[in-house]
Amino acid sequence: MNFPWPDGRRAAAAFTFDVDAESCVLAHDPSASSRMSLMTHQAYGPRAGVPRLLRLLRRQDVKATFFVPGFTADTYPDMVRSIVDEGHEVAHHGYLHEPMQGIDAAREAEYLDRGLEALDRLGIRPAGYRAPWWEMNWHTPDLLIERGFQYDSSLLDGDTPYRLHGTGTTGDLVEIPVDWGLDDWEQYAFYPGWTGSGVIESPRKVHEMWLLEAQAHHAESGCFVLTNHPFISGRPSRAAALERLIEDVRALDGMWITTLEEIAAHTAGTVKEIRHIERIEAPGSLTTSHG
Repeated sequence: MNFPWPDGRRAAAAFTFDVDAESCVLAHDPSASSRMSLMTHQAYGPRAGVPRLLRLLRRQDVKATFFVPGFTADTYPDMVRSIVDEGHEVAHHGYLHEPMQGIDAAREAEYLDRGLEALDRLGIRPAGYRAPWWEMNWHTPDLLIERGFQYDSSLLDGDTPYRLHGTGTTGDLVEIPVDWGLDDWEQYAFYPGWTGSGVIESPRKVHEMWLLEAQAHHAESGCFVLTNHPFISGRPSRAAALERLIEDVRALDGMWITTLEEIAAHTAGTVKEIRHIERIEAPGSLTTSHG
C-alpha cells in the first residue's frame, strides 16, 4: 500500500547534512587535536563546505535538515546561525559525536542534554535527533520521547517513516529510516590513518547511484533520505554532483522535497499504527547428539 503523502504527492525526499566538523575525530581520539592537518580537514566543513552548500540549496530553492553536534554549535555559532537564517532545520546529533553503542541510559542522557544545552544557547530547540554513527540503544527512544523530540532518523528498517513506541514510556516518536548506501561517508571519506577511511569515488558514479535510489523510492512511494557531511560533500566537484542530483530529484513527478521535521509532522498526523520493535536475542548454545 502506498504511503499517504500529502496533497497527492507520490513520494518524499529529504537532503540532510551531518555537520560533524572536528567532533567525530575528537570523540574517537582526543589526541587527534595534535594533528593540525587532520583538524583542518574536518574544519573544511563549517568553513567552506557549509557556505557552499547553503548557496547550492538557495539556488535550488530547497530546505534541508542539518544535524549539528553541540560541540560544533559551540565552536562555530555563526555558521549555525547562517543555517537557521536560510530557513533550514537544525537538529540534534549528540554533543561530541560520542559513540553511543552500548552505553547506559544515564550517560546517554548526559550527552543528549549537553547537546540540547548547546543548541539552546543559539535559541534552537530541535525537533529531531540522529544518533552519531546511527548507533541507537534500546533505551534511546525513551530518552528522546522524555525530552520531547518529535522524530529520530537513525534506524535502518524501512523505506517510509513510521511511529515508534518507546520501551518504557507510553509515548512515541516518528522514525525516518536511513541507509548506508545513501551516505557520502561510504563514497568519499578518506584520511590516512583515520578510522573509517575508504576509497574516494568519482562524483559522477555517486550521482548515478544515488539517482537510481531516488528513482526507486519514487516508484515505490518511498522516502529518499540522503545523508551528506559538509567536510566531505562540500568539496567543489561533489557539491556540483549533489546539485545535479537535486535537480534530477526535483524533476521526478510528485516528489515532495522537504525537511525531516515536515515529514515527521505529516507522519505523526496521518499514520495511526505505532510500531513496537522487539529485541531479538541470540539463542542459547545448541548441543547435537549423534546416534
